[in-house]
Parts: sequence; structure tokens; C-alpha cells
Amino acid sequence: MLVLTRRVGETLIIGDDVKVTVLASKSNQVRIGITAPKSVEVHREEIYERIHGVGNKTSEHESID
Repeated sequence: MLVLTRRVGETLIIGDDVKVTVLASKSNQVRIGITAPKSVEVHREEIYERIHGVGNKTSEHESID
């Protein structure tokens, strides 16, 4: 994992098309803004896992009684 330090107002660039800007920081939360083409999906990790079924303990072939 690459670990970078940024201050509020500073931006990271990923590839040619994605920018991640630190908008605010307080206590244990960081607010970020993401600029990316519409073709790039951006999700919080827990939403991504829900969409893709990551972490489900039952497979689609198992029945739940």
C-alpha cells in the first residue's frame, strides 16, 4: 500500500483521469472530493462489497432456513 500525506486543499492524481482532493479533516474523519470520468465507478468500500457480494457467508446455491 502506498501511503501519502496530504493537507486540506491538496490533491492526489491517479492515472491520467482521477483526482482526489482533501476537502476537510476533523477528529477521525477526512472529507475527500473525487473527480473522475463517468466511466470510472467510485464507491465506499462497504458499498462496493455489498454490490459485488464480497464477504457473504452463504453462496447463491445455499438455502437459508
